[in-house]
Amino acid sequence: MTRREREITDKNEIEEILASCGYLHLGLVDEGKPYVVPMNYGIDHDENGRVVVYLHSGLTGRKLDIIRKNSECCFTMERNIKPFEGRMACQYGVAYECIMGTGQIHIVDDVEEKKKALSVLMTTQTGESFSFDDKMASIVAVMRIDVDEITAKRRPLPATLENS
Repeated sequence: MTRREREITDKNEIEEILASCGYLHLGLVDEGKPYVVPMNYGIDHDENGRVVVYLHSGLTGRKLDIIRKNSECCFTMERNIKPFEGRMACQYGVAYECIMGTGQIHIVDDVEEKKKALSVLMTTQTGESFSFDDKMASIVAVMRIDVDEITAKRRPLPATLENS
C-alpha cells in the first residue's frame, strides 16, 4: 500500500466494512487474462478466525470453469463512494472506503456447507436469517474464498468539503 496514511488497520472497522458493502468484484485469471465479475457475498470466519467469503452462482458458466483451472483469486469491495470537485483538475477525486483481498477460491460440494454458506450469504446481504434445504442447495453453485490477505483503506473528503 503506497498511501499508508489512508490504511485502515482496526480489525473491528475492517469487519464492519466487510459486512456492509453489499457486493464485491471477484478477480480471476483465465489463461493469463483477467476476468472480473461483481457478486453478492457472505462473510464468515474459519476455526482460526480467518475471513471466509462465500459466493453463489448458477451451476455452469465461465467463472466456474476458470475456478476449476486456477484457484487463485482477488476481490475488492467499496462503500461510501463520494466523488468531489476541486478548483483545478488535479483537485477532483473520490472519497471512499475499500477492502482488497487475495486468497484461494474453491467450489463447495458438501451439501451441509452449501446450506450454511447460503445462510451466511443471506444474513450478510439482508441482516435476516434464512434456512435452506438440500433441494435448494442443489440448484446453485457455492464458492468459498479462503482469504490469505486483506487490506483496507479510506480516502476521506477533503477538509474543505466535509461540511459542504
